[in-house]
Amino acid sequence: MNATVAAPQGRKTTFTYLLAALAGLMFGLDIGVISGAEQFIQTEFHISDNYIEWIVSIMMWGAATGAAGAGWLSSSLGRRRTLIISAALFVIGSVLCAFAWSPAFLLVARFLLGIAIGVAAFTAPLYLAEVAPQETRGAMISMYQLMITIGILGAFLSNLWFSQHGEWRWMLGVIAIPGALFLIGVLRLPESPRWLVMRGRSEEARDVLHHLRSDEAAVDREVTDIQEQLKIPQRGWHMFLQNRNFRRSVGLGVLLQVVQQLTGINVIMYYAPRIFMHVGFGVNAQMWATVIVGVTNVLATFIAIAFVDRIGRKPILYAGFLVMAAGLGAVGTMMNMGTLTQGEQIFTVCMLLVFIVGFAMSAGPLVWAICSEIQPLKGRDFGIGVSTLTNWVANAIVGLTFLSLLNGIGAAQTFWLYGGLNILFLLFTIWFVPETKGVSLEQIERNLMAGKPLRRIGS
Repeated sequence: MNATVAAPQGRKTTFTYLLAALAGLMFGLDIGVISGAEQFIQTEFHISDNYIEWIVSIMMWGAATGAAGAGWLSSSLGRRRTLIISAALFVIGSVLCAFAWSPAFLLVARFLLGIAIGVAAFTAPLYLAEVAPQETRGAMISMYQLMITIGILGAFLSNLWFSQHGEWRWMLGVIAIPGALFLIGVLRLPESPRWLVMRGRSEEARDVLHHLRSDEAAVDREVTDIQEQLKIPQRGWHMFLQNRNFRRSVGLGVLLQVVQQLTGINVIMYYAPRIFMHVGFGVNAQMWATVIVGVTNVLATFIAIAFVDRIGRKPILYAGFLVMAAGLGAVGTMMNMGTLTQGEQIFTVCMLLVFIVGFAMSAGPLVWAICSEIQPLKGRDFGIGVSTLTNWVANAIVGLTFLSLLNGIGAAQTFWLYGGLNILFLLFTIWFVPETKGVSLEQIERNLMAGKPLRRIGS
């Protein structure tokens, strides 16, 4: 292929991957924005810590609802149309949050926003897994996590600006602007070639793949592989009931999402200013420290993007869980000391940043990647839907219980608890998680259906 043809094709491919990953930006913006707004919301509406926990966590319950319906939407309407619906709901929900006149209305608006996030969290990694070539699939899905971290950082910076005057409504409403831009852009995405083949539209799938691949032979092989997998006469819920091996992959996806949430990452993202208050920082210092958390989260995600398709998923997960356990253990130890000197405060923040690095380079992006890779084609919508639903339920439980844990067992014990869980997750990874680096989705499925142990289905 000559350069004049290859260059436009490369631009189209990059645009497709980047725009699909931008769904993660929407996700990240809403995760980050509430951390700065919750103190001002509590002051204006005169509500308790328990009510704040509900305002924080109600978005995740909405996301669980959205994730539950996203499998049907993406299967019936296609991945592209489902992303369009999600983007529209995101804009509407953000505007409603900004104009909330009561805590009850804010709960409803954040629930709607959560539905949008849940649909996107299901569909975007699925779409990326289905359009990316196998040799860069891990990096492409990790790009989705990078966009989440950039969204969180953007929200933290916005919070810093608006916190000077306590403008929590602007904090919540301004994220409608990138949401509208995403909605406009997603209208130009091509449909997933795998979904098109599933609908009997193989020629359209070939056209899409020609835009995304430079090798004609690779296009033919990919379409053939998908068509072969479609000969398996099972689907979704029926396949789950009938096929033990599919139940194993669904179960692994569920456990991986529980693991991701119980690392403690969203404790930091939802309540960072509150945590820094416990360390002894003033309001302005809390916001600046939170921004530093966001910057670290973004930069550390590049570690996963750079190495996931070189050294594999499992070695990075091993390192990540060890780093997270060490970081949270140190934070808990410092908080157990009581009043801290300035140097001890800085050390505590550094240990919290160590935890962020551990998560952003490992469980953050790689859990989404593995969950999208291990599900067989006929049951992929169902399998990813169940695991994504689990993510949001676990996420909501974390958001709903953190302040209660702080007030109940104490800050030090809370961080030690999460640190200890990360050691257990390291053992879980050793025993059950497969290495999927450089293996086609079709080969992973063949290994799964042959009854191989889960940790070996990437062989």
